[in-house]
Amino acid sequence: MATTTGARDADIARAAAAIADPSRARVLTALLEGRALPASVLATEAGVSASTVSGHLAKLLEAGVVRVERHGRHRYYRLTGPAVGEALEALARIAPPLPVTSLRQSSHAHALRRARTCYDHVAGALGVALLAALLERGVLEGGDGRFRPEAAESDRLSAPGNDTTYRLTEPGRAALAAFGVDADGLVAGRRPLIRYCVDWTEQRHHLAGALGAALTDRLFALDWIRRGDRRRVVHLTDAGRTGLERTFGVVLDN
Repeated sequence: MATTTGARDADIARAAAAIADPSRARVLTALLEGRALPASVLATEAGVSASTVSGHLAKLLEAGVVRVERHGRHRYYRLTGPAVGEALEALARIAPPLPVTSLRQSSHAHALRRARTCYDHVAGALGVALLAALLERGVLEGGDGRFRPEAAESDRLSAPGNDTTYRLTEPGRAALAAFGVDADGLVAGRRPLIRYCVDWTEQRHHLAGALGAALTDRLFALDWIRRGDRRRVVHLTDAGRTGLERTFGVVLDN
C-alpha cells in the first residue's frame, strides 16, 4: 500500500535526494541532537566552506527537512521536527560505517562544544555543567540553567541572557571564598556580579559576569583548564577533572 499525505502520494524521492549528498548528510547528523546551529558550525561539521554549506542548507530548507531561526543578527538551523530525526536514525541503522579520512575539522568542532571561552568565562559543555553544579550545590539560586525558546521573552541563542535572575547565596559566598574567589571584592566593580549567556552549542545557560570571569581565572590559575592551540578552545586537565568533581560535583562526560 502506498504511503500518502492527505490525498497525495508522499514525494519520498525528493526528501531522499536532499539527504543523499554526503555533506548534507553530515549537516543533518550534526543537528540530530535537537540543537539549532549556525551555518559556520555546520560548515565545520560537514568539512566544507561557508559558501558551500549555504548552498546545501538552501536545498535542505527547500526539501523541508530543516528550518531556520533568527536570533538577533544570527541565523540558526535545526531539523523541522522529530520525524526527520527518526528517519535519519532509521537510515543510520541500515547504513554502512563511513571511512575515516580527516578528523581535523570535526575534532575542532567537538573541542569547541566541549569547552571554550566566551569572552572571559568558560562556555560549552564545561561552562553549562559548572553552572548546573553551582545551582545543585546551592551556591547560586534563581533558575535551573535551562533555555526554553518557547517561553523566552528576550533571551536568544549566543547572547547574554536577561529572562532569569541568578543570585549568590550566603553559603555559596563562603564556598567560593574557600575556593579562592572573593565575591565581596567583585561586587565593588562596575560589572554585574552574576550574568549568564545562552550557550549556543549546549543551548542552556553558562555563567558570565564578574563571577564567571573570576571562576575562570581561578580554574586557569589552578591549571584545571588550559588554553588549546585553536582559538577559544580550552582543555580540562586531569587535575581539573578531579578537582571540579570534588569541589563542585562537576562531572563532564568524555
